[in-house]
Amino acid sequence: MKRWYVVQVYAGYEDMVQKDILRQIEKREDGILGQVLVPSARLKSFLSLSEGGEDERLFPGYILVEMEKSQQSINLITSTPRVLRFLGGNDPVSLSEKEIGRILGQVKGEVVVAPTVMNDFVEGSEVDIQEGPFTGFVGIIEKVDKENERLTVMVSIFGRLTPVELSFDQVKK
Repeated sequence: MKRWYVVQVYAGYEDMVQKDILRQIEKREDGILGQVLVPSARLKSFLSLSEGGEDERLFPGYILVEMEKSQQSINLITSTPRVLRFLGGNDPVSLSEKEIGRILGQVKGEVVVAPTVMNDFVEGSEVDIQEGPFTGFVGIIEKVDKENERLTVMVSIFGRLTPVELSFDQVKK
């Protein structure tokens, strides 16, 4: 059964490697290799909803190869010029159906919504500040604003508790 595998190649040579592998597929008749994909998508501008000019690589330096996992197919891919290795080394691991579905959706231009990370910040719990002017300080959560992903954290500065407003990604439990 053919599955999708990630192959690391020299950055900037993704299209060239894709063409080389496709030539190998045309020469062979055993059907162990399937599609070769250089994941790229047309990006939309953040400020306007018009589309950008060129396709941009989703994963620079990587291509996706659909193949039956065998020593013959692995050797065929790794012997292609400008191929570094499979993700997973000598025993490559295939992408899950969910992962390949998400990537193919991005390539086809479907809107992919990134799941929001639920942070279970609780008032009164202690957090370490990871970014900003108070990096390295420890504070106590006074208020949680889940809608805006902001926290009000009480930090001891010169012996006095001072409220500091931080985003979820600036702190660590």
